[in-house]
Amino acid sequence: MCGIVAALAARNVQGILLEGLKRLEYRGYDSAGMAVLNTAGELMRQRAKGKVAALEEKLAERTLTGNIGIAHTRWATHGKPSEVNAHPHLARERLAIVHNGIIENFEPLKAELEADGVTFESETDTEVVAHLIDRAFRRQDRANQDGAETRDLLAAVQATLDRIDGAYALAVMHADAPREIVGARKGSPLVVGVGIDENFLASDALALLQVTDRFIYLQEGDVVRLSDAQGIEIFESDGKPVERPVHTYEHGDAAASRGEYRHFMLKEIHEQPAVIAATLEGRLSGSHVLESSFGVGARALFERVKQVHIVACGTSYHAGMVARYWLEKLAGLPTTVEVASEYRYREVVVPGNTLFVTLSQSGETADTLAALRYAKSRAKSRAESRNENGGQGYLGSLAICNVPGSSLTRESDLSLMTQAGPEIGVASTKAFTTQLVALMLLTLSLRKQRGDERETTLVQALRGLPTVLDSALAMDGPIAELSEAFAEKHHALFLGRGTQFPIALEGALKLKEISYIHAEAYPAGELKHGPLALVDADMPVVAVAPNDELLEKLKSNLQEVRARGGELFVFADEGVALTAADNLRVLHVPPVDELLAPIVYTIPLQLLSYHVAVLKGTDVDQPRNLAKSVTVE
Repeated sequence: MCGIVAALAARNVQGILLEGLKRLEYRGYDSAGMAVLNTAGELMRQRAKGKVAALEEKLAERTLTGNIGIAHTRWATHGKPSEVNAHPHLARERLAIVHNGIIENFEPLKAELEADGVTFESETDTEVVAHLIDRAFRRQDRANQDGAETRDLLAAVQATLDRIDGAYALAVMHADAPREIVGARKGSPLVVGVGIDENFLASDALALLQVTDRFIYLQEGDVVRLSDAQGIEIFESDGKPVERPVHTYEHGDAAASRGEYRHFMLKEIHEQPAVIAATLEGRLSGSHVLESSFGVGARALFERVKQVHIVACGTSYHAGMVARYWLEKLAGLPTTVEVASEYRYREVVVPGNTLFVTLSQSGETADTLAALRYAKSRAKSRAESRNENGGQGYLGSLAICNVPGSSLTRESDLSLMTQAGPEIGVASTKAFTTQLVALMLLTLSLRKQRGDERETTLVQALRGLPTVLDSALAMDGPIAELSEAFAEKHHALFLGRGTQFPIALEGALKLKEISYIHAEAYPAGELKHGPLALVDADMPVVAVAPNDELLEKLKSNLQEVRARGGELFVFADEGVALTAADNLRVLHVPPVDELLAPIVYTIPLQLLSYHVAVLKGTDVDQPRNLAKSVTVE
């Protein structure tokens, strides 16, 4: 959510900033803006409510010309979506700031500034930071009698950061420091783009692929100054200078393009066979999983694990729910799956020798990061109070993530990259299925009976999974026809049993996210405990029916729906004997090992939600009110 782009160059930066904003549209936003410092030392600003296209129209009427500038896409938190609340925010027409995150103590700070004579233009917490930095910048005159030339924008930002609480990534420029930009991050991602005689800041490397493929991923608490004089200077939260490594971006610029597809979501659905092959590449040897894929020391840690705690949000939470079935069935490990936003606010009982697993596409999900830090703090305090040596509580943490260098991977003991590549569509598709594959690799790595027949069979099935997914994608045409039955509906019910219950939850989430149809999911056996009251001819019921040990139970549940006049849409294994009827439509899914069926059955549910959304004319890639990377609580 929200997006930052900043540039310091020897050329006009308006085009760079605008293209960067377009590449950040996938993150979710409701307004956009840009500020550029021109050669006359004037801050020029344009803002617009709505899409970046609206800002582009304004820029066509009034071009911003200059070699230094900042830009932003805003997702409203403090203050409604409007032009006046859009970023950048200014202080005295001299300082401009863009900000991702939330300043929790902005109200007392705002009252302090108002008492000091400051008048506010917006309802945002960000404008408070702008005036605080500007005041700190101007007050340097009082401490130094040498005049304005002693003013230091970096020092003013550092002084202000000591006063604010909350999460932020920010970029600041000042007309009285005309050739520098200062950035900082705490709880929200910020990267430095390294160019030739020009440098950049952004909340996502994708925004800058048009100008560079070399990036520095700032760490928690880092402050950075881009300037003509010193290039790139990075400081830790205590002000000490520090060097951070430069990484070359591994994915081509085409990752930010739809290519031949109408929407990013459809492109990413069809990329799943290839990215799952990438997830598996180099992680299987013969008939077993390489534990070294998880990092140095993984094998020794895994051998001691007796419990697993999985913490995640949204779609990633559903992946964790599937993994619970796998870990308990295959590895014999008691497993709990927690919603990150709840986990951190309760007294969690942690049995001895527990592995803490986090799942996140971006690695910057605020609630998941906070849960990791909470778990680590509890483990540390418990060890100190009981003088324990790793035998109790958390053994260590593992992050399953799609973004190398993200906060989650840096702060975890072990990590496994899903290799899904950039996911632009807000509704997660390939990130989810690659997480499932990664979780199966984890499950097999945690088994105590290594190298047995079941592991061999599953490793072979994993190798063949991309081919099975190609066959599942061939269902696209029939699913597009099926979707017409949903276009005029307002509600839908999804059913599954065992590992397919979380897949039903994921199918319902996808449908509600992008088509705005209210959808619920239940374990099919729970129908008789309430949901049957909702079933009628206007409530389509979607069921997933692999050929597993719960199939006959599921068939009985489906009969309960038919007996009450419900319209059934069943995605069933080719070997399942279900005959189409007036209120029963069956689409056959390619056969696969029953433990990997959740991955395959996800594909038709993704395609269903996509085609329903297209028929309804909603914004598939950027559904209303949602953001891709949720970096606020």
